[in-house]
Amino acid sequence: MDDSTQPSSLERLEASLTDTPTEAVTWLEGVERDDAETRKTALRALREVAETQPTALEPVLAPLSAFLTDEERSIRLRTAKLFVTLAEADPDAVSSVVSPLADRLADADEFYYVRARSAEALGYAALARPEDVASPAVLADLRIGLSFDEPEVREKLAKALEYVALGDQDRLSDHVGELTEHLTDSNELVRYHLCTALVAVGCGDPNALSERVDALVDRLDDENPYVRGRAVEALGLLARSGTDVSIPDVRSAAEDDAEQFLLERIRFATDGSDDGSGATAPEGIGTVESIRERTDEIVHEITAPDGDECPHCGCALPEPGPPMCPRCGGPR
Repeated sequence: MDDSTQPSSLERLEASLTDTPTEAVTWLEGVERDDAETRKTALRALREVAETQPTALEPVLAPLSAFLTDEERSIRLRTAKLFVTLAEADPDAVSSVVSPLADRLADADEFYYVRARSAEALGYAALARPEDVASPAVLADLRIGLSFDEPEVREKLAKALEYVALGDQDRLSDHVGELTEHLTDSNELVRYHLCTALVAVGCGDPNALSERVDALVDRLDDENPYVRGRAVEALGLLARSGTDVSIPDVRSAAEDDAEQFLLERIRFATDGSDDGSGATAPEGIGTVESIRERTDEIVHEITAPDGDECPHCGCALPEPGPPMCPRCGGPR
């Protein structure tokens, strides 16, 4: 291929994607035949573009999806991560590559991190186009994987199911039973994502949760306060729906120094009568919009390491930990 058609820098790549997309396609098709290091370098450059200009990659999505079947496992993983970055920035952007991503998810012989990232990208895409993503086959792969896959993969599968429910609350209404079977998963993020998916389902039809109240009640003593909070929120939706199902007193989920997230949902489920303070139930709880606005923030809270922050640079420091900050070298 003529070297003049190959973007030699990130700036040139961005320009070619915007001004001469056919040049960018030709370049990427040529890169596919180059050595592994060249392919990795190209994927790094494309990921930088995806972080700032996700829609600019639309012309090269078809040739880029071919890297999902690259002979090098690391390149397949880089490509799947790139699609996650792209889908997170613009969930609609990866709608044209749902099929190759679903193929990676369905391949039981694929490296489990590639499958996990493919599921994550599909989940983000489902926020914008659930009808394109949540086919019976994809939903089956996501649900079945919850029983057999590595914890890291289960986490991404559960997250994808959550996003399917956020994109279309009806998509999982017939699968509530299968989801609640995994609410005891050892991975707290799996439990959180699945409880959140159930809340999303309940936002569309609270009665869809009515036959699985026991599984939600069991989560009222979950070790993670955010899981407890979502379980309370789901039960609150049922209580407010006027269903004949008996809902227990969710105030048992509270504890000393309980997270505000949990307390707000207890007030929601009890119409503000959780502690006799007279505080009213916060607005916005029990809605898909509130879940979509805060889910990334809550995952960050769950995954944040225990310990203090460095007073100099804000780096999270584990407890116990070194006397000096590993990032800036300042004393704790």
